Amino acid sequence: MVKLGGSLIGPVALDPLLAVAQRHAAIVAPGGGRFADAVRDAQAELGFSDAAAHRMAILAMEQVAHLLHDRAPTFLTCASLADFEAARGRPALWLPSRMASAAPLPASWDVTSDSLALWLACALGARKFVLVKAAEAPRASSPADWARAGLVDPQFPHVAEAFAGEIVCVGRASPEELAAVLSAPVSVAA
Repeated sequence: MVKLGGSLIGPVALDPLLAVAQRHAAIVAPGGGRFADAVRDAQAELGFSDAAAHRMAILAMEQVAHLLHDRAPTFLTCASLADFEAARGRPALWLPSRMASAAPLPASWDVTSDSLALWLACALGARKFVLVKAAEAPRASSPADWARAGLVDPQFPHVAEAFAGEIVCVGRASPEELAAVLSAPVSVAA
């Protein structure tokens, strides 16, 4: 499973990454990007609750999913576990609004698309979860280290504890590194 960070929105970053994910028949989870940033700005200006902002940020992820599907229409769109089962072995794109809204995670900014995507990976029994970030990828560190560095949200390490597979971070939105990670066998420490 591949989580494409919302900061990657743009034709230069997205198209090669989507092509790699498609070749590997990956499930892609979207970030919220500038649409989630708009929710943050609106919350600061209008003062609505974190719970409302959380639901709105999930809808921002859904908007990015539609953007991704427009760029890569061969991906199947999936909004439920049944959809993912039907798409097995084919490239798929998560439409998160229904499932993410029901995820048993706090409805606050401590949970972002990274934690929601990892929650989906747990629900699907994925063996590998790959975060693709625009920033430099940390070397030999843990999800807790990533959270302390601000690379992922504070809830991510807690969700990672429930994930039985391998978690990898690809930095600088490198399509070559993403391809290498997706091609490599799963490596989970005992």
